[in-house]
Amino acid sequence: MKYHKRIDRLNRTSGQIIHKIKRGIEKESLRIDSTGRLSQCSHPSKLGSALTHPFITTDYSEALLELVTPTFHSCEEALGHLDELHRIVYCHIDDELLWVNSLPCLLGDESQIPIAEYGNSNIGRMKHIYRRGLALRYSRKMQIIAGIHYNFSVPNAFWKIFDYRENDRDFKDRVSNGYLAGIRNFHRYSWLLFYLFGASPAACGSFFDNAPAADLQKMDSHTYYGPHATTLRMSNYGYRNPVQSEIFIDQNTIEGYIKTLENTVSTPYGPYEKFGVKKNGKFLQLNTNLLQIENEYYSVIRPKRRIYPLEKPTVALQNRGVEYIEVRCLDLDPFEPIGLSLAQARFIDLFLMYCLLCPSSLFTDDEIDIITKNKNITVLQGRRPNIKLQKNGEFVLLRTWAMELLHELEPVAQVFDDVLGGDKYQKSIFEQTSKVINSELTPSGKILTKLQDNSEPFFTLAMKLAQQTKKRLTEDPPTLRDIRYYDNLAKESLTDQKNIEMQDDLSLDEFLKRYFSQ
Repeated sequence: MKYHKRIDRLNRTSGQIIHKIKRGIEKESLRIDSTGRLSQCSHPSKLGSALTHPFITTDYSEALLELVTPTFHSCEEALGHLDELHRIVYCHIDDELLWVNSLPCLLGDESQIPIAEYGNSNIGRMKHIYRRGLALRYSRKMQIIAGIHYNFSVPNAFWKIFDYRENDRDFKDRVSNGYLAGIRNFHRYSWLLFYLFGASPAACGSFFDNAPAADLQKMDSHTYYGPHATTLRMSNYGYRNPVQSEIFIDQNTIEGYIKTLENTVSTPYGPYEKFGVKKNGKFLQLNTNLLQIENEYYSVIRPKRRIYPLEKPTVALQNRGVEYIEVRCLDLDPFEPIGLSLAQARFIDLFLMYCLLCPSSLFTDDEIDIITKNKNITVLQGRRPNIKLQKNGEFVLLRTWAMELLHELEPVAQVFDDVLGGDKYQKSIFEQTSKVINSELTPSGKILTKLQDNSEPFFTLAMKLAQQTKKRLTEDPPTLRDIRYYDNLAKESLTDQKNIEMQDDLSLDEFLKRYFSQ
């Protein structure tokens, strides 16, 4: 079914669909001390348990906060809750700051990057061991790169505007394969998000183990940058999984996705076998397979399902199907207090809806190769004048293709605005159009302009932005009512962690054996 025919069907049922879209946000931020170095302090107890708190946790490092919103039916509510979480955090981290960039702050030896701790329960120890494995496999530095995950789902009514497909055995499969079709389109067009929202064109020299290759330049003795880069975080200089080339994850069908992902977490990998699982009785990693667990698979977008306690993600997908998609390629915008703006969130809504509405052919090896090349060009050279990408066997100007995509998003924006009132979604497209016309208006362009105009190291600019952000967030503190609410949540989460620890009746080895036998 053609895109515009689906738009027409969406128009006829838009009231049932647009109001019921859900989005939630996960935002990572490093805690740093007043000198800009990574915090060596434990996760603040006043923020509760990182294992059980519903909204405030940690990712890889004890210093890498992760703020998680519930799902909401509007961007305003989701970003409002994220803003509230930031203000609560600032009530409890004393003189520390939240680093506002995706690439990390001043780094010393890797031993100064503390791995997150989750208590003495089996599940808490498993989470810590998994992170020990990540350090062993990819280095600690790679694990403290911060980003934003944008979770998005449409109601069941949305899928009724599509014709049934022969390979969908039931409605669950129809939904799952519909989301996978959108994911394939997202891969095809995600270069546009790298260009528009990439905000990591430069980094501290301390982030690099060795001098970077020729496509990065030295701005000063402490700063490396890509003159036309958009997001080094999404390049080979950012988070990278060295065994990614060994991994094939089928994204053409939900059955194929589950099967190939399960294969990666059950296939031994020689270099990891050399490390071993334990040393002197202490776990080094969960296992020696290509991936320890499913979440180790790194992708710009993933199909997801909420899991039950101790349930594997692939089991959840197999039993209940895809529930939402998780976008994982967004940099923190250092010019926005909470890392992203309402206009950006609205645009992502439109972009994801467009990906779901567009026809989506199955991937071929050749197309996957083209997608990878387009991504690599955009993240390192995306703002270069007259840069070209490959589209339908031809090379086209990035700017031309970007304007075509923005134009195709306009009828989706019209549907959103007709239902919600106003013209905010249409304005979000207009804001991005100006970035395509003038690349200096992109976050990456603004960062490099400031660095060059002020002749200051990246670290100096980043610290100024972190300090300005703290000032903005602390000038309007949470209400006493909100503080009490989050204090109670923190206390409850600490109690929940203790209860989990007390209820463990298995050894860790037996616990892991049962988990991986699902």
